[in-house]
Amino acid sequence: MTDTDDADRLTYAETGVDIEASEDATAALLEAFGSDLTTEYAGLIDIGDRYLALATDGVGTKLMVAEAIEDFSTIGIDCIAMNVNDLVAAGVEPVAFVDYLAIDEPDDDLTNEIGEGLAVGLEESGMTLLGGETAVMPDVIKGFDLAGTCAGLAGKDEIFAGEAEVGDALVGFPSNGIHSNGLTLARKAVTRNHEYTDTFPLDPERTIGEELLRPTRIYTELLEPMREYGVRAAAHVTGGGWTNLLRMGDHEYVIDDPLPAQPIFEFIQEEGNVTDTEMHRTFNMGTGFVVALPEDRAAELVAETDGQLIGHVEDGKSVEIRGLSLS
Repeated sequence: MTDTDDADRLTYAETGVDIEASEDATAALLEAFGSDLTTEYAGLIDIGDRYLALATDGVGTKLMVAEAIEDFSTIGIDCIAMNVNDLVAAGVEPVAFVDYLAIDEPDDDLTNEIGEGLAVGLEESGMTLLGGETAVMPDVIKGFDLAGTCAGLAGKDEIFAGEAEVGDALVGFPSNGIHSNGLTLARKAVTRNHEYTDTFPLDPERTIGEELLRPTRIYTELLEPMREYGVRAAAHVTGGGWTNLLRMGDHEYVIDDPLPAQPIFEFIQEEGNVTDTEMHRTFNMGTGFVVALPEDRAAELVAETDGQLIGHVEDGKSVEIRGLSLS
């Protein structure tokens, strides 16, 4: 690489999102009110014979792509998925959802399209919408923001232990593409030389904006087989990319046979001159969900799902993938 290449290179932090700083801020917030979270992905409340679990999340700057091309039909799915998948990673069955839409001015077309997406996400995840809030706040917000909170239930023996063990197999499940994280970097990269309405060079049937808006996959169908075949821990691959595997415990996660990354990642990397390390620390790179389970049960899980054996767990504290060492 030349000096020009280095100067032209995008990183997530330089585009405005510093993952480490964000994690530090979250830790400080939890410390301030003495939270005692019991899983990496959801808070649990003991309600007798089972747990009530809660998770909350939003769609992030993917909303800006939707706004740019005036297509709001899928972001409701993303809002559901980002919450539901966190509960699934804890071993919890999602049961109910509430949404929060903040907007600068009323817009029937926008809210109707968002509602359609929410309905699709609810159906796919098997949940009920209990209610929501639409707040019109022109003095506070420009455009709109969408977030939600998901409630789930799990028997006390159904929650994943949350800790992988050395010797475990790693099974990965495909993503639908970029999902709903890393869009700040992706947006800056793809709009250097293109408009969202331009044809996506790697799929002439779609525009760049349409490719970025592919809705996040919902992984609730994995819950039953994961429980049946003894999954110890799971990772929802979102912000932080492949470093999310370290949430399954301090081990070395060796990815021998990763799932292929969809073309959108190649496009983002080329347009933004992004390093391999930055790509894997930001995006899911084709794999939206990873689980650790005993090696002798992995083949059964793969046979019953669309998962693939991608690696194994060793002593250490890193993620080894495609010649990279992430920690």
